[in-house]
Amino acid sequence: MSRIIFFIVVIGGVWFLYRRFVRDAQRLAEKSRRAETERRTGAMGTLIKDPKTGEYRVKRDDE
Repeated sequence: MSRIIFFIVVIGGVWFLYRRFVRDAQRLAEKSRRAETERRTGAMGTLIKDPKTGEYRVKRDDE
């Protein structure tokens, strides 16, 4: 019984780390793709509209 619980915990941990790795890899690929597009077009950044104030600002990397 303890082996079953141990394997369930291990499999759950591996699954959690795998999903986290994939999410970070996708985020890094998107950041790289955005930087390449900005470099190719000569843009200084991506503007997004703030829904509350209606003002435009440069998109940060953590968004």
